[in-house]
Amino acid sequence: MMGSNRIGFVGVGRMGANMARRLKDQGYVVTAVQDYYAKSAETLAQELSCEAVDSPARVAELCDVVLTVVTDDEAMYEIFSEENPTSLLAHAKDRLFINFATVSPEVHIETEARVNRHGGTNLEALMASSITQAREGTLYLMCGGKKSVFEQAQSILEALSTKLLYIGPAGDAAKVKALVNMVMNSNTAALAEGLGLGDALGLDLTTLREVFSQTGAASRVLETDGEDMQNRDHECYFSAAHAAKDSGIALSLAQSEGLKLPVAQAACDQYERLTKSGKGELDKSGVAELVFKGRME
Repeated sequence: MMGSNRIGFVGVGRMGANMARRLKDQGYVVTAVQDYYAKSAETLAQELSCEAVDSPARVAELCDVVLTVVTDDEAMYEIFSEENPTSLLAHAKDRLFINFATVSPEVHIETEARVNRHGGTNLEALMASSITQAREGTLYLMCGGKKSVFEQAQSILEALSTKLLYIGPAGDAAKVKALVNMVMNSNTAALAEGLGLGDALGLDLTTLREVFSQTGAASRVLETDGEDMQNRDHECYFSAAHAAKDSGIALSLAQSEGLKLPVAQAACDQYERLTKSGKGELDKSGVAELVFKGRME
């Protein structure tokens, strides 16, 4: 596929922009980029010598494959609107859409149906990785949609990832991603409480983190967030607002199955509390600010 396809991006925040840079490095032709914040698209277009356009429709018009990286359900419905003449569906015929947003499974299912109705093909590709991995092409990607579409998109996805999984039909990758983030968020909130209590008890947190790392308290978030919680360094890789949104998606799925998940609910409540206090743009490690003594009154 490489070289013969013109690639376009809708949504070029930190993740989308780094994916575009990576594909360009790998010899792909990045033709057009578009973002709700026009300035982001213009800056990236200049860097990659491609076109910044003013609508999703124009991206689809100029490109064979369109990668979308948007924030939430509403943004996905907007760029794939059947009512709006400037949406991607205006030029969906014979186009391949690969959607990377962590949104509700039903949104991915509905998007596939809309794209199919307009003569295009569609795949969800959910990322369990961050900004650095997007730039280096080491994303962990879980895909949902028709197997034939996954195979069609495979070479592009391989250029972006070191781990590529086909999960199943549309919506299934989104379900897996929601569960990944639900558990990650619960682990993060629990770690914050462990370190916050340790701090209140006068324990040395560097030693405590070392003990956690060698025992049943170990977790991936201990590696990524433990030191940041201790040092109050909450530079954003994955925001508290996104944590609240993603845990909310998983809790909605639980509700639809008649399941109660009290731990996930408590973690979600913490992220919502942080977001409502105006700190939603802190990294998820910022949940520690709620439980360390004297940090937030």
